[in-house]
Amino acid sequence: MQKRQLGHSGIEVPPLVFGGNVFGWTADEATSFRLLDRLFDTGFTAIDTADVYSVWVPGHAGGESETIIGKWLKQHGGRDKVIIATKVGAKMGSGERGLSKAWIMQEVEHSLRRLQTDYIDLYQAHYDDEATPLQETLEAFAALIRQGKVRAIGASNYSAKRLEEALQISKTSGLPRYESLQPHYNLLERAAYEQELEPLCLKEGLGVIPYYGLAAGFLTGKYRSEADLAKSVRGPNLRKYLNARGLRVLAALDSVAKRMGATPAQIALAWLMARPSITAPIASATSLAQLDEILKAADLRLDQEAVKELNDASAS
Repeated sequence: MQKRQLGHSGIEVPPLVFGGNVFGWTADEATSFRLLDRLFDTGFTAIDTADVYSVWVPGHAGGESETIIGKWLKQHGGRDKVIIATKVGAKMGSGERGLSKAWIMQEVEHSLRRLQTDYIDLYQAHYDDEATPLQETLEAFAALIRQGKVRAIGASNYSAKRLEEALQISKTSGLPRYESLQPHYNLLERAAYEQELEPLCLKEGLGVIPYYGLAAGFLTGKYRSEADLAKSVRGPNLRKYLNARGLRVLAALDSVAKRMGATPAQIALAWLMARPSITAPIASATSLAQLDEILKAADLRLDQEAVKELNDASAS
């Protein structure tokens, strides 16, 4: 497996990052441990999570995903072989949120304790916090890097304007910069990233690890009618994709998948991996069978004809 450089951070990641939002939600602890074991054994050892996962589950307060990862790390060992990316800033069960220095310095300690580690490889601002000066946020992250608690920092869900402002502040103030961006990007969500964020990331040499690489499961081909939406807890949220464009994209995925002897999910992820600006898409699975399927996407190489067919079908 050929690993990829994450921006200028010095961190190398496999071509696919596992989305840890499922841990403690749609994957219980035992299943999560099996998934983590398989990821470790296959070398796909980059895990993305967040302090807020999975606050949306009744009775959860946030931190459930990090806690499971921490328990697995303690039991399994091999921390130095795992890249852990987590995030701060989203609204926790306590109601607290944001990117103030005080909250970052407090919440990083909670994440480290839950993860049962003394450092985080990639610490990301989950959502932009316009109520807090960018300089204050970056100074907090700089302090954590100096303390050895964080190796590199990244931004998630930032606009191109705000990301560019943050990069400029880092440059002029001599502060560590965001080395990566985590945007919402896939075959069905293209415009927001491609129009403004992608040119900036290419210009600045940022790593890009997009989330919802499979559009919350829609691009697996599992949901093709209203009746299919009842198949999972995520189903009802995918109704927005059940339109002419969505079905056109599924047809193109079917076509390319048949030609290449692959599955629609593998092709959707391979399309992301083939884009020059993308470092590694994030995707999740809730069973070993699903995991084994998506990991095979890293072995696929789409030709120009396949990329064009997918681009044309997904054009807005």
